[in-house]
Amino acid sequence: MKLIVLACLATLAASAPQQYGSSSDEVAPILRDERIQEDDGRYNFDVETGNGIVISQAGSPVSEGAIASAGQFSYTAPDGTPVVLKFVADENGFQPQSDLLPVAPEFPHPIPQFVLDQIATAEAQRAAIARGEKVSYD
Repeated sequence: MKLIVLACLATLAASAPQQYGSSSDEVAPILRDERIQEDDGRYNFDVETGNGIVISQAGSPVSEGAIASAGQFSYTAPDGTPVVLKFVADENGFQPQSDLLPVAPEFPHPIPQFVLDQIATAEAQRAAIARGEKVSYD
């Protein structure tokens, strides 16, 4: 349980905007910090800072020693891009959702001709071996 919460907090901290090369000692004020921890293991927290970081997460026990949690965080990237990431962490693992996450190509995608040629060559070689013929691999 503590490991999941720690992992989520570490992920949030690592994804928070960094000011590289800045000599600013500015500290962002905490505008809202609401935390609830129930005796049965349920929890909820909402945090908002003066520099635009907003974090919200809730979780509850789902089995012995395991907690399912869900939440989101948002901030503005140094280039001005708004970053919003929603997530669920449960028995199916960590499942983030964001418009900024990379997306795999749709499947089935077009197969390049050179790949189709290689497949045809391999099939022809297998057929020749099955007929007992000697096969050249050049």
